[in-house]
Amino acid sequence: MTAGRRYALISPCRDEEKYMARTLDSVMRQTVPPSLWIVVDDGSSDSSPEILASYQEKIPYLKVVRRDNRGFRKVGGGVVDAFNEGLSHLDMDDVDYVCKFDMDLDLPAGYFEGLMHKLERDPEMGTCSGKPYFTDEESGAKVSENCGDEMSVGMTKFYRVDCFKDIGGFVTEVGWDIIDCHRCRMLGWRALAYNDEDLAFEHLRPMGSSYKSIWHGRVRHGFGQHFLGTHPLFMLASVVYRLNKAPIVIGALGMLWGYVLSGLQGKPRYPDLAFRKYLRSYQLRSLLVGKVRAGEEVLERVRRHGRLAEPAGGVPMSQAAVREP
Repeated sequence: MTAGRRYALISPCRDEEKYMARTLDSVMRQTVPPSLWIVVDDGSSDSSPEILASYQEKIPYLKVVRRDNRGFRKVGGGVVDAFNEGLSHLDMDDVDYVCKFDMDLDLPAGYFEGLMHKLERDPEMGTCSGKPYFTDEESGAKVSENCGDEMSVGMTKFYRVDCFKDIGGFVTEVGWDIIDCHRCRMLGWRALAYNDEDLAFEHLRPMGSSYKSIWHGRVRHGFGQHFLGTHPLFMLASVVYRLNKAPIVIGALGMLWGYVLSGLQGKPRYPDLAFRKYLRSYQLRSLLVGKVRAGEEVLERVRRHGRLAEPAGGVPMSQAAVREP
């Protein structure tokens, strides 16, 4: 692996026996393999440990870290905790890129090479990804998960190491995969998901269904939006946009119910008031000009007037200082 193209994958994993072989095989096929792949087995009780052990014999860069079984799957903060465990086994000075990478994905062979091409052409690009689809069980058709362009997707967040250090990593709450991209923009980095056909990958388990059901996943998404401090108008627009997206109507209503219920119950919000003020300003602007254009306007403001937040400098994101926009 040459300097400039060294990347590490860190994969939180719990009870993934149904999917992980396809994920492992797809990484083995990559045209540019990772320097290191750390899989954090977060207390699996199925055959995941045995599958991983068998692949360690075939993949020289695969390292498995085993955690105790807490007795249940913990989405959001639990995923970030497992990721951070993996991160503690990596010297980030040894790589150029780091990727939070799930174990229920099937990638095209040139996926990571393609992302590195994007980052090499754009020095402001801090994090990027392709876009996920899932295969409809009845028709066999590929169905988009309708992820926006303005965020690297949570199941495969590919980061320039300098950018990842700047933002201070991930918040251990639902919504971590949204906060990180906004922090990127506030610090002058671009965050995008590319809609290129050669970067499209299959999500073997539809987004939001890893815990209980898709309904619970969409309600959890609504809770996450409340935690972020999302503006009600923006939330309503998101719900309307997703009414005809799979799962039709139910998914959108689940999001709205989670958002409203969290407000009625007085659930906590991300404690950084300046971030929440920035977020609402960005969201209202995006309703007028689109999310990508609104993000580019933030970057232009940073170029002219300086960063909207201070680099974390090793401090966890939840403790990093943020200037008033």
